[in-house]
Amino acid sequence: MAPPPAKRQSPPPLFTASHITAGFVAVLVGYTSSAVIIFQAAAAAGASPAQIGGWLSALGLAMGLTSIGLSLHFRQPILTAWSTPGAALLATSLPGLPLSEAIGIFLFSAAMVVVCGVTGWFARLMQIIPQSIAAAMLAGVLLRFGLDAFASMETDFILVLSMFLTYLAARHWLRRYAILLVLVVALGVAALLGEIDAAGTHLILTLPQPIWPTFSLSSLIGVGIPLFVVTMASQNAPGVATLRAAGYDTPVSPLMIWTGLTTLLLAPFGAFSICLAAITAAICMGPDVHPEADKRYPAAMWAGGFYLLAGLFGGSIGTLFDALPPGLVLAIAGLALLPTIGSSLHRALLEAHQREAALVTFLVTGSGVTLFGVGAAFWGLVAGMLVLITASPQRPT
Repeated sequence: MAPPPAKRQSPPPLFTASHITAGFVAVLVGYTSSAVIIFQAAAAAGASPAQIGGWLSALGLAMGLTSIGLSLHFRQPILTAWSTPGAALLATSLPGLPLSEAIGIFLFSAAMVVVCGVTGWFARLMQIIPQSIAAAMLAGVLLRFGLDAFASMETDFILVLSMFLTYLAARHWLRRYAILLVLVVALGVAALLGEIDAAGTHLILTLPQPIWPTFSLSSLIGVGIPLFVVTMASQNAPGVATLRAAGYDTPVSPLMIWTGLTTLLLAPFGAFSICLAAITAAICMGPDVHPEADKRYPAAMWAGGFYLLAGLFGGSIGTLFDALPPGLVLAIAGLALLPTIGSSLHRALLEAHQREAALVTFLVTGSGVTLFGVGAAFWGLVAGMLVLITASPQRPT
């Protein structure tokens, strides 16, 4: 007698509290920890308040569509994000460049991501630049944000001190929500001090505004290549590692192709980099979402839905940051990036035989030097690789 046919496994229900909560928390943590850096990057490029709102709208729509589409296709919790380190790089590298050149940089970086996906060169390209050099460059890019967070105490001592003390307490008991708690406390203290100007804030639907790109060799080399390296090394690589650590075997090349193509399509509207999420993605992959790993993907789809909602009101996010005191904006950005700065320095200095090269990369990048119209991040990579190539070979200690 033939065995009965195996029952097809039913898909997980989409409307469960754990899926919805995980998706909402992932988006909330992502926005509260780094949306301010997007605001700074857009402002550095010379974008108007309306254009800044358009950037946030384009990013929200891009992340929403890719998170929902990829998660549904692969039946795995695949969450995308903007590149926070990439935004930090842009905030320090775009001042002085026309906005149209910034769009050209976004297109160039996205095209390189697509090429990596189509050819399967991702892993091989990342081996050309040692992890220590890439991490040192990232740490140098983020250095200014860490310094500005504490320098802002000169003008907003009570506000910034309360934020720092909240951060110290939260990282011990509620580490995942540390930045969210810091933001809540900061808003409360700023309100008590009368430093929030809410007169100009309002809820508005925002339509992204396209900008025709222009291309400059110096900006493509000085900003485009570092943006690509930071996106791949600091976002896509950890994103893949997060998927693998959670037990998912999603093919990498299609993820690179789809995120790269999405960035190419929406870059003229301000979507500078759409890549794999790591920290926020982990929120959608834990056993508290669902005991069975193959039934957790609806959480990432819900996160995508919340991203779409946030994208519709991107202009409101821009007016919100206009209402906040400068010290709050600087401090929240710096505190949110402290873990990334620390882990980058750790990876940069871990290998003894690459330590000097990584240190030179960090110092050159952190100096902010611009040579021949090319920014410091590129020269940091060049200097570090030069030190590494010319160093006498020696065994790690």
